Amino acid sequence: MTNDSQPQPLPGDDEAAPADAPAVKRSRLPDLLHAAVAAVGGVERPGQVRMAEAVADAVDHGEHLLVQAGTGTGKSLAYLVPALAHGDKVVVATATLALQRQLVERDLPRTVDALHPVLRRRPEFAMLKGRSNYLCLHRAHEGTPSEEGEGLFDPVEALGGPTGKLGRDVLRLREWADETETGDRDDLTPGVSDKAWAQLSVTSKECLGATRCAYGQECFAEKARERAKLADVVVTNHAMLAIDAIEGAPVLPEHAMLIVDEAHELVNRVTGAATAELTVGAVNRAVKRAARLANEKAVDALQAAAESYHGLMETAQPGRVEELPEYLSYAVSAIRDAARQVITSLGETRDKALTDEDAVRKQAMASADTLHETAERLLAESEYDVVWIERSDRFGPGTASLRVAPLNVAGLLRENLYKERSVVLTSATLKLGGDFNGVAGSLGLPGEGRLADVRTPQDPEPAFGEDAPPYWRGIDVGSPFDYPRQGILYVAKHLPPPGREPDRPEMLAELEELIGAAGGRTLGLFSSMRAAQAAAEAMRERLDNRILLQGEDTLGELIRDFASEPAACLFGTLSLWQGVDVPGSACQLVVMDRIPFPRPDDPLMSARQKAVEEAGGNGFMAVAANHAALLMAQGAGRLVRAVDDRGVVAVLDPRLATARYGSYFRSSMPEFWYTTDRNQVRRSLAAIDASAPEPRPVAKRG
Repeated sequence: MTNDSQPQPLPGDDEAAPADAPAVKRSRLPDLLHAAVAAVGGVERPGQVRMAEAVADAVDHGEHLLVQAGTGTGKSLAYLVPALAHGDKVVVATATLALQRQLVERDLPRTVDALHPVLRRRPEFAMLKGRSNYLCLHRAHEGTPSEEGEGLFDPVEALGGPTGKLGRDVLRLREWADETETGDRDDLTPGVSDKAWAQLSVTSKECLGATRCAYGQECFAEKARERAKLADVVVTNHAMLAIDAIEGAPVLPEHAMLIVDEAHELVNRVTGAATAELTVGAVNRAVKRAARLANEKAVDALQAAAESYHGLMETAQPGRVEELPEYLSYAVSAIRDAARQVITSLGETRDKALTDEDAVRKQAMASADTLHETAERLLAESEYDVVWIERSDRFGPGTASLRVAPLNVAGLLRENLYKERSVVLTSATLKLGGDFNGVAGSLGLPGEGRLADVRTPQDPEPAFGEDAPPYWRGIDVGSPFDYPRQGILYVAKHLPPPGREPDRPEMLAELEELIGAAGGRTLGLFSSMRAAQAAAEAMRERLDNRILLQGEDTLGELIRDFASEPAACLFGTLSLWQGVDVPGSACQLVVMDRIPFPRPDDPLMSARQKAVEEAGGNGFMAVAANHAALLMAQGAGRLVRAVDDRGVVAVLDPRLATARYGSYFRSSMPEFWYTTDRNQVRRSLAAIDASAPEPRPVAKRG
């Protein structure tokens, strides 16, 4: 008798695969998927089967695939099963730590066990992150260069001894270094601050190298890289994928298949990895690090350049810089030239009296090298870069910095992501305005490379070549949720359009009424922190519900409190639009205060919009509208997270109903039942609240 949840092994030797193994694996794909779903305790869904078949076809034909798979589809297994069955090395890149952990700790172990009988092998898997995510044993045991003084120091003593918080954290990290098997920061519970972690970690530029370091054989980062080389499946993050695409030296092992989950985030992550900044703090750190080892003339030159740059940045006005003014160009040139002198000096100086000189030198060299590269890039004023001045408290009071980012990453991705491997990009949000073209273009997949969305036996094979575009297909496998029955999309058409100020009395009155009708249970998604704070303050005065506000506690604690208290509301900004998963009755109303267009003065977005317009396109739709539509689709996706969820997405911006582009945004969101009838929505919210299992809270003061 055959157990449907356990595919039977193929005939033949237990370790040898027959010559027609790929075809056999393809024909057994439904059985393999069924076994994997049963192993994780899930439910097989039609969309999951469609996605698995599409992934297998893409790999077999050497094509690229975009898959929109709604929440609850089970997309992780839909790409893991065909990837494991194919047998080639695969890299999976995700945007969030939560999904990385789910893959490595739950989905992959159970799937490998379930597929082992038919694959007759047990694929190995590993997680790989950037070097700074792993504790450095050299720093833990030998001390680390000081940011405050000269030479080397004991981090615990320098940070106020074991009684200060930083000192206690560093001491705990030292003890943890002798206990942990991975050295991975995310395995440390409870965690430590970024400043404490920086004392015992290194960047790739600061690392001494496994062959030179006394702890090279035990190095956590090197062990992770070795495991990744040997593994069949490597789980990494978008940042590592971006670095692999940007830098000349590969950081990921060679692989025949790449899967990008949460692919809607990839453009932002690649942009972030390719962005550089020149801050006063960075120049001052380079001066301190070089002081003991570089010659005095070089250090003095860098110090003078730092002081000049600091004076200019104190009065610099934020905004885009299309051409560096002469005074600023002179200051950046001085930093570049002085950094080059420091690099040359560090390469020549040898002070035998210093202990652990190599670590100090490497850190100083890394700082100077980063300064030099950034200054060179700023001075190049490339047409492919955007330069702007940014003022932020993170640079210290009264100071600003120069930043430089790529105008567009589509070309970078097209040249580096799709060659010599099949790439599967998947997310719950890849279709904007009803098609894949906008997102595909931003990811470097041009329209001329698009193939029919559904493969047929008669499809001709595309003619591949060095100059050929990346050939790709797009497929929407739907969602297991019945959105028209489970949710309502309500647009407050009667409200006045939002202006620049966060204080909108009519909007706040509408928000109060909606929360009252819902009995709390509200996730408030705001386009700015000022708007979220203003709404929280107003609702705390008007309602008895507990109003949780992003920034007043850790995000994890806020979400846990929101999920556990039926009357609670959670207000916040960007990370809540995409980072909240609260199924059940705790979240029955999702409110968006306005369409989240990028700020008109955003230097990078405005530059990208202008570039599209100069090329003859619609810059507003290609940049601003796509940006906002993606966020709104993600935000609306916070409402329905399970088959029993019910609720309302309320958009308090009438432009979604009245503007010409409103239909574009609505077609990008889940297919909820749409209305502008405020009374109907209040009745629906009250009915949903009344049927919730938790007791209805008191919503309003008398």
